[in-house]
Amino acid sequence: MSQDTSAAVKRPAPVVRTLQPDDLWQVLAGGWQDFRAAPRYGLALGGLYVAGGWLLMLLATAAGLHYFVYPLATGFALIAPFVAAGLYEVSRRLETGAPLSWNAVIGAIRAGGVRDLGWMALVTTFAFVLWVDMAFFTYLMFFGLKSPDPWPLLVEILTTPHGLAFLLVGNALGAAIALFIFSITVVSFPLLLDRDVDFVTAMIVSVRAVKANKVQMISWAALIGLFLAASVATGLLSLFLTLPLIAHASWRLYRKVVEPEA
Repeated sequence: MSQDTSAAVKRPAPVVRTLQPDDLWQVLAGGWQDFRAAPRYGLALGGLYVAGGWLLMLLATAAGLHYFVYPLATGFALIAPFVAAGLYEVSRRLETGAPLSWNAVIGAIRAGGVRDLGWMALVTTFAFVLWVDMAFFTYLMFFGLKSPDPWPLLVEILTTPHGLAFLLVGNALGAAIALFIFSITVVSFPLLLDRDVDFVTAMIVSVRAVKANKVQMISWAALIGLFLAASVATGLLSLFLTLPLIAHASWRLYRKVVEPEA
């Protein structure tokens, strides 16, 4: 075995730190600072993400699957960590003072893809497919194959015990999937962009970070959920601002929770 290979095998796992009570406010403030320092990257990637969400919802509506619009709008957030990878790189370059350009940002994402960032993208895409399948089967369980018009369906969901049970079960299953994906991605994507580690190690470190900081991480997940609710209420328009804010803040959170390399 070569010396380089031996060094790679013996490389210690990233060290997870304990967050302090005010760290979440600090990472949010830092995320806003990064967004203001380089707004064109956040607005461009936020706009691309919004356009993708609109396209999915338009296709569902055109196909007569209007009952898929809500799960698509909420489940689409599962692939946000990969979309935000470019903004992690923006924050990293602002932090280190490295030159900032679209070529540099895209190049960093491509380099991460050559490593294991692409595998994590597949994991989140699979989670999104699982989310959509879960939404479809939940709908079938409660409503069968009928496809009523959007307004009567909404009234039935919000005003009948049957509909409220559907809403409760669907959101509970969705929350369980979202919490699992949050646990394996909250640290893994910035870690893969920052260091040469495999995606399994990155997911393990992410889960360790959540377990070591349960209160702060649950609070962070709840905050993301509030931003997501705002995005749904505004037809995804608020994502122009909330996606870059959360992405930049997530980089700051990664820096606080994972010990830098020696």
